[in-house]
Amino acid sequence: MTDADHEVEDLLRTLAPQVLGALARRTGDFDASEDAVQEALIVAADRWPRDGIPERPRGWLLQTAQRKLVDHWRSDDARRRRERLTTAREEVGGPEVVNHDDTLTVLLLCCHPALTPASAIALTLRAVGGLTTAQVASAFLVPEATMAQRISRAKATIRAAGATFEEPGAEELPPRVRSVLRVLYLVFNEGYAASSGEGVHRTDLTDEAIRLTRAAHRLLPDEPEVTSLLALMLLTDARRPARTTASGDLVPLAEQDRRLWDRDKIREGTALLDGTLGAGRGFIGEYQVQAAIAAVHDRAETAAATDWPQVLALQEMLEDLTANPLVTLSRAVATANVHGPEAGLAVLDGLGERLDGSHRFDAVRAHLLELAGRDEEAAAAYRKAAARATNLQEQRHLSARAALGARRAPAPRLDGVAHRTD
Repeated sequence: MTDADHEVEDLLRTLAPQVLGALARRTGDFDASEDAVQEALIVAADRWPRDGIPERPRGWLLQTAQRKLVDHWRSDDARRRRERLTTAREEVGGPEVVNHDDTLTVLLLCCHPALTPASAIALTLRAVGGLTTAQVASAFLVPEATMAQRISRAKATIRAAGATFEEPGAEELPPRVRSVLRVLYLVFNEGYAASSGEGVHRTDLTDEAIRLTRAAHRLLPDEPEVTSLLALMLLTDARRPARTTASGDLVPLAEQDRRLWDRDKIREGTALLDGTLGAGRGFIGEYQVQAAIAAVHDRAETAAATDWPQVLALQEMLEDLTANPLVTLSRAVATANVHGPEAGLAVLDGLGERLDGSHRFDAVRAHLLELAGRDEEAAAAYRKAAARATNLQEQRHLSARAALGARRAPAPRLDGVAHRTD
């Protein structure tokens, strides 16, 4: 892809929610407007790299999307649609529409609480991210037709919920913002630790999550959890260059070459985090705590220099905030680094039932067993984790750890009493 192609792509993704907002606000039809904008984006992606970016790209897109919408409505025999079309023709092109940025309203609507996370993610990436249905489908490794159905159902769910294209009131805004942050967080996580496929990363998703969160931060600069989520993403993504070898094999945090970490992202992330901590509001949110944990790791020059007591204290705080079993899993690792592996294993007691079927539980348990010198049990747990993992690189990594543990494990004696051979 050429520099011109990248410039066009970045511009289209920025303009997509703005144009959609302008069209949906005037027509009152988010569903049809979203389809029309998608068609306009496809036309622009084809023409602009070849013909050049128009002098007024936003107006060009809006006019093209409006024509697409008109074409759809012309094929509709309902008088109500035709009356709405007349109104749209009179009002859509006004300067107050073109100059008003509805990105936040579009984002809030796409992350409506009535939607499932999967549906909200798909609709957000298409309507706000400006991705085509094919691109979203490719990112999540599903057929394009399946993703199209998911997006269509998402828009139908919004209609059924009676959602309108307007900014929520002051009381309704905080829970709606939380829904947005949850969707962006899930997009980033899927990109950073891909749940399936051959690669560990999907940089298209992590980059898009960061871009959208930057947009949310620009629109809501005084919301500490928005700032904290952006900080968390940057502090986490900074380690990406060291997470895999040249051949794509997974490298655990403790074994990473920290010289490869992106120091610019670490500086930006820590500055954002420090800004939320210094706001003096007494507010502590889950993304703020997660970002603080990430910052402790990123500030450590070596794995041995990690301030594990601070990590443990933050993990305990996060567990109180979320009651999330995955947080308890992370607390077990921190506990092991502070109080020893057996103490970490004690934290896992009963947690397997809450995380039934998750390879992460078995992987953490295997790691702590390995630290405790219980190599045979560790190898068995690594094998179990590998069998449950759906990402191929994770499978390979866990299988390799299992093989290593099996080689170190004590050989059985004839009388059934084990002894170490090393």
